[in-house]
Amino acid sequence: MAEAVTAAQSPPAGAQAVQRALGLLHCFHDNGPDLSASDLARRMGLSVSTAHRLARTLVSAAFLEQDEHTARYRLGPAVAELGQLTFHQRGLHLAAPELDLLSRRTGAAADLAIRSGPHAVILVGASVRPDTGLGLRRPLHSTALGKVLLAWPRPGDAGVATLGPLAPFTDRTITAPERLAEELAKVRTAGHALNDGESETGVRTVAVPVLDGAGQARFALAVRSTPVHLTDERLDWFLDHARTCAAALAVLLLPPDQRI
Repeated sequence: MAEAVTAAQSPPAGAQAVQRALGLLHCFHDNGPDLSASDLARRMGLSVSTAHRLARTLVSAAFLEQDEHTARYRLGPAVAELGQLTFHQRGLHLAAPELDLLSRRTGAAADLAIRSGPHAVILVGASVRPDTGLGLRRPLHSTALGKVLLAWPRPGDAGVATLGPLAPFTDRTITAPERLAEELAKVRTAGHALNDGESETGVRTVAVPVLDGAGQARFALAVRSTPVHLTDERLDWFLDHARTCAAALAVLLLPPDQRI
């Protein structure tokens, strides 16, 4: 019996190598400059030789490529191909026209995001860089998008207690976990989240969930402007437009059997 329990708890053969390889790819999340083997080793907490060996393996599979002059690494074509594939499989190419329409109607920037660990990752919208096609990664606790994704979590999503220290970005950022938990309760009651200068001074954002039939936020949708434009008096008007867009996106992005 003891042997059976030990075997069940042991990771499968090669699991550590897979985890390290995936971790290596995640080192490029910040869209910074190309990384050397030393950079990768430092970020991963590995020896340079181990990082170099992993990187070379990923190069051979086209997940990384190496500059022949500098020997530095960047993401390879296989990552781009898979990214484009999942983008279309999710139907996200259909979301852009709806976000453009929302932006024109409200005069505000519109974004659509999903959760990735402690971040909201913007996939479509005004915050996607036209030169790279990459959206911003924003901390969950300081953004309206993030609050929505925390307030209506999906199975397996970690709670507030696992986010670690909540970094302050302005004097309005919520940095106490218990305060954030209280805020999320208000978000669920109101049906929307507000970021009033918590991530950047002079920026105001309201966000709503794109819910599935189980009541989980598959996406978060936000409109972003200034406090002068997105006023308390006009908040309900912005919310009406955002919720109309969210309903349209649920039809476009969710399979029929997963919609409300």
